[in-house]
Amino acid sequence: MDYSASFALIASELVLGIVGLFLVLLAAFGGDKFSRATSIIAAIALGGAFALVAPSVCAGASGPDTVAFGGLFRADAFAGLAKLMIFAASGATLMIAPRFFEKIGWMKPEFPILVLFATLGMSIMVSANDLMTLYLGLELNSLSAYVMAAMLRDDERSAEAGLKYFVLGALASGILLFGMSLTYGFTGTTNFGGIATAVSSGMNMGLLFGLIFILSGLAFKISAAPFHMWTPDVYEGAPTPVTMFFASAPKVAAVALLARFTMEGFGTQADAWQQVVIAAALLSIVIGALGAIGQTNVKRLLAYSSINNVGFILIGLAAATAAGVSAMMVYLAIYTVMTVGSFVAVLLMRDADGNQLEGISDLAGLATTRPAVAWALMALMFSLAGIPPLFGFWGKFVVFQAAVQADLLALAAIGIAASVIGAFYYIKIVKIMFFDDAVGTVKGEGDTPHWALLLICAIIISPLGYLAAGWLGDLADMAAASLALPV
Repeated sequence: MDYSASFALIASELVLGIVGLFLVLLAAFGGDKFSRATSIIAAIALGGAFALVAPSVCAGASGPDTVAFGGLFRADAFAGLAKLMIFAASGATLMIAPRFFEKIGWMKPEFPILVLFATLGMSIMVSANDLMTLYLGLELNSLSAYVMAAMLRDDERSAEAGLKYFVLGALASGILLFGMSLTYGFTGTTNFGGIATAVSSGMNMGLLFGLIFILSGLAFKISAAPFHMWTPDVYEGAPTPVTMFFASAPKVAAVALLARFTMEGFGTQADAWQQVVIAAALLSIVIGALGAIGQTNVKRLLAYSSINNVGFILIGLAAATAAGVSAMMVYLAIYTVMTVGSFVAVLLMRDADGNQLEGISDLAGLATTRPAVAWALMALMFSLAGIPPLFGFWGKFVVFQAAVQADLLALAAIGIAASVIGAFYYIKIVKIMFFDDAVGTVKGEGDTPHWALLLICAIIISPLGYLAAGWLGDLADMAAASLALPV
């Protein structure tokens, strides 16, 4: 084994790990006075990791040269594209978090450190080529996430969110481990390539149960129905920057991991998992849409929106083709931008004293009191609904196109019909902002990072985003082609 080549392939992970350990020491010896410095250094580390990964994505890295540590780790273009989304979402979180925590008097260095280690775990997840690596990355991310959800110890909602996330996350990890043990027992290997070889001639009932348990554990991580029950409560109770982080980066990591595991490990037995993914996709679309209709808290509404969007993402995976994986990655990239933009808009919902507002009723008449926020949020809501000519429409179009090309006409038709239900609650937000009488509760001003992020997200999801559609599609095609798909 060439360790020098392997270490070169994990350069971005080494940067995140080394900087994370340095920041732990800095926080331990320097205390809270280094909180801002810790955030800045963590953001620089994410930028450095982004720069290290970008060349492999643009070059479409694939093949044996991307394999590290004897097949445990793959640094191919697929992992690279997912990492770029993860690093960008994590960096956005670090940009908007300081003001939120300073306002409530809880600006501490622990938060950026936890974000950095969670990002390291996600980076390992998307490059996992073995069940052992999969679990290592997933737990590193999860342990950091549990702490972030409950980090406001004096806030009952935050403590409740952390406890629910931890208990249900532990249950999901147990289910996942049981599935991994069954898979290892019936194939004799934990490597995805070895699993693909073992199942190429067929699957027995024990292995099928192992596959179902693993899919169930991963479905919890992406909050796909019927394993979504934790999402609304955790999204509402966790601090808003943490909620934004949960709704973006970990979702990309878990979806990419699910795609790699199913396509590389069980690609020759797609019939064994395709129906499970289709069922989860349809349930997520319907439950996400219906669950959002009666919500009065904007963070809970975005939680159900997240569940709904996961359903559309899974339609791409359900196609079980390279085109489906490519469409899924395109949707993920657009979804990440829409999610970050939506939560930045929520963070700009502040009263005159700078306190965070979360009620949908607080948005009434926002177009007259804060027109810039209202117009940006309207664009984001319409884009999430998939209404043309906004860029969110393109994400839905490519996944439906992949489903049709895979002869999943019924799935595409049901998905299109169900997306109409989801449009209702997005349009409801727009109606409240533009047609209801102004309540005038949203008066607080945002700072430069908030407005900069909101502007960037608004431009990307506007019709101008289509200028990058071809380039994004090419990157997604190269990422899908880099997967070691069974012949």
